[in-house]
Amino acid sequence: MTETETTLQNDIFLRVAKGESTDRPPIWLMRQAGRVLPQYRALRAQFAGFREFLFHPAAAAEATIQPIDELGVDAAIIFSDILVVPEAMGLPYDMVEKRGPLFPKTIQTAQDIADLISGEAAADNMEYVYEALRITKRELNGRVPLIGFAGAPWTIFAYMVEGQGSKTFAKAKQFLYREPVLSHLLLERITDTTIAYLKRKIANGADLIQLFDSWAGILSPAQYREFATRYISKICDALTEVPVTVFSKGAWFALEDIAALNCQVIGLDWNITPQEARARVGERPVLQGNLDPCFLYADHDTIRAGALQMVQDFGPKHIVNLGHGLYPDLDLESVRVFVDTIKTYRY
Repeated sequence: MTETETTLQNDIFLRVAKGESTDRPPIWLMRQAGRVLPQYRALRAQFAGFREFLFHPAAAAEATIQPIDELGVDAAIIFSDILVVPEAMGLPYDMVEKRGPLFPKTIQTAQDIADLISGEAAADNMEYVYEALRITKRELNGRVPLIGFAGAPWTIFAYMVEGQGSKTFAKAKQFLYREPVLSHLLLERITDTTIAYLKRKIANGADLIQLFDSWAGILSPAQYREFATRYISKICDALTEVPVTVFSKGAWFALEDIAALNCQVIGLDWNITPQEARARVGERPVLQGNLDPCFLYADHDTIRAGALQMVQDFGPKHIVNLGHGLYPDLDLESVRVFVDTIKTYRY
């Protein structure tokens, strides 16, 4: 047990992530540090844009801690963005209001890939994230564990080639089919950078790492195996210091492959039942998720009943979360009902 863990006042999240038994499931929420909180909206209003916010470590730390104060969840997740990685590699982006990320330049050729910074050199460009981690760790003062995260290589690749969000990521998938050698070269460079970045996150206070493969579900099983899981596997194998969670949204078809990775926790979206997921992955990995975020639009009694049904269906070795992030227009009291229902549940 590390010094970080011994000083934690609430370690239920880490204990379950490691497969230990507890009297209740832990709970945290993807996008818990965000617009569902009025204090986040007030903090965000102090900055001209989202990216300016990200580059301010003290503000990022404050946003990270807000849901701990407001909701009492069992883990904090550092306030950041998965696209800091391509930016650190030399591919800057703009965050356009109501549209999302936009990359003025995209990856199209072998020279574009050769021009990228990668590995430790790229990790050097994200000091503002590490400073946010250090501030958060100090301000949390052992209240709960701190989660660090990154986008999985395929998801980062998709943005770097497509240049923006997309329903199909047709340009990125076309690149996989037409330029498989270059695709692997780019994925290798993203993977090397991600490993260096996450190791520094761990060194600066992250107690668990979560990989977000947001666009996993748009690949075929064969493509996902070739262009996604093989690189996630390299990251999992490299991160031996803390537990690792892999959340591949929409990749229900790859559950067995993900279960074979050197990760401790598998995140689930709402498109699979707890019973099917457990049957397919076996007894080893801890499962995380998987309530539909839209379920929190229901009345409070329905939310309580749904939360209880979910934890009963999963049983132990489960970290409660949503199947995706909190939506910004959700009622804060409904979110609180969900959290409080889980925190008062006992196996």
